[in-house]
Amino acid sequence: MFELIPFGKRREDAFGQLVKSFHDAFNDDVFAPFKGSMMSFKTDIKESEQAYLVEAELPGFQKEDIEISYADPYLTIKAVRKEDHSVEDTDQHIVRKERRYGEYVRRFYVQQIAEDQISASLKDGVLKLEIPKQPNSGKKRIQIRDDI
Repeated sequence: MFELIPFGKRREDAFGQLVKSFHDAFNDDVFAPFKGSMMSFKTDIKESEQAYLVEAELPGFQKEDIEISYADPYLTIKAVRKEDHSVEDTDQHIVRKERRYGEYVRRFYVQQIAEDQISASLKDGVLKLEIPKQPNSGKKRIQIRDDI
């Protein structure tokens, strides 16, 4: 939050400091690493003159679990996880059962690409997309001349 006192000349009383400490201890940001990693995935994006290369970390996903779509101007990568793990004792009583379900989605704003030429591969938990750019559509840079 922005403060109105300039140059950091803020004077906080003991109660204000206590409230701030209490707020920091129970702030939702403490859980940000868990929330962010549960519904998103990390990507690297490189650009060359001809294409964009996207590498996305999707460990444990099969290619059937991943959907890639492009609706101008957004490229969307969606991976859906549906897992059941159970550990049973000898009498077939469930000791522990863990289920992980979730949809991991990243959306990228990208224009002027050859969407029919996008290629994708998945190896060792890394999804690689090559997204060719559209050929230059005759755009020309106009130089400003010096008037004499």
